[in-house]
Amino acid sequence: MTWRRLVWRNLFRHPLRAIFTTLAVALAIFLVCAVLTLPAALATILERSASNVRISVHHKAGLTYWLPFAYVARVRNIPGVAGVNHFSWFGGIYDEPKNLFPNFAIDPDTVDDVWPDYGIPAETLARFRAVRNGCLVGNATMERFGWRIGQEITLRGTIFPVNLTFRIVGVIPPGVGNPYVLWFHRKYLEEAMEERGGFGNVGMIWIRAERPEDVDRIMASVDALFRNSEAEVASETEKAFIGSFFGSMQAMIRVILAVGFLCVGAVVLIAANTSAMGIRERVPEIAIMKSLGFPRRAILLALVAESTTQALLGGLLGAGGAWGILGALAAAGKTGASAFLGPLGSFRMSPEIAGQGVLIALAVGLVAGFVPAWNGARLPVVEALRKLF
Repeated sequence: MTWRRLVWRNLFRHPLRAIFTTLAVALAIFLVCAVLTLPAALATILERSASNVRISVHHKAGLTYWLPFAYVARVRNIPGVAGVNHFSWFGGIYDEPKNLFPNFAIDPDTVDDVWPDYGIPAETLARFRAVRNGCLVGNATMERFGWRIGQEITLRGTIFPVNLTFRIVGVIPPGVGNPYVLWFHRKYLEEAMEERGGFGNVGMIWIRAERPEDVDRIMASVDALFRNSEAEVASETEKAFIGSFFGSMQAMIRVILAVGFLCVGAVVLIAANTSAMGIRERVPEIAIMKSLGFPRRAILLALVAESTTQALLGGLLGAGGAWGILGALAAAGKTGASAFLGPLGSFRMSPEIAGQGVLIALAVGLVAGFVPAWNGARLPVVEALRKLF
């Protein structure tokens, strides 16, 4: 009987108990790996959606306040500006109230000036400019409702007292920007509002700088241009603008991280209890091993090795399961399931996180098994034999 075989045989002397304990460790490590992946997933979403040369300009009081439409022409004259466009939130509902998604009136003529990185085909942009009621739709929204190019859809206005019918002329490519957005002609909205007093405002202005080093100067120029005006503005980079929406999620992420590590703590207690039960059952066996000449250190190492091996198996199973499941979600997000998966399609687990999960499992095994193993190894032979006979 070799030392390794002794450890292995004792590890599975109670197969059901060993399996359940291993699965408990695996589930905890799976949760830890998923939780540790969350910050990286949010960073991936931000990196995919934002550019370092685009600038958002909105009302200083908040996004719900309108800006005069004349501001759009004034920012075009700022040196270093490569393109200007604008968003006006329509707030249209498709079919029923739960089917609300981002839909904006924009300028179709400058889409490729402000968002050249989106890679929208030139023929798609040409159709968008030519069709007055044409719209471009994000791939996730197309998949969600089963829409197709050429189809006509109607959105019921919530902010504006009009219902608009659009013809889908193209899809915004996946992997860029907001996959749920719908863009349509601002002039189409203006025409619909003519009988109701017109519409001369804009919700947000988008600027693309020629070079990244021009961004700070352009933002300062925009803020100075409209300082002390009827509607003061606030300028920020696209990354800062999108990041502000994630800011409210940071506290939630901290709570999720805390819950994840509390799960690990609970598993430590479960594994420690299992180790203590196993050692109590083997007190006579430990006494016989000592009487045969086994040193205390060898017995201690054997007992610790059992709990560590069990935790390692659970760690490999949990980290491997997280790697496979999150990898499958990321692959599905690229192959047509992005509307169903949403942000889960951006969860990509790194090898470093998998390694951290396995190391945490090893730590669980060491912490859970050391104290019971230490007490068992220090048990005097006479006292142990007294329990045997």
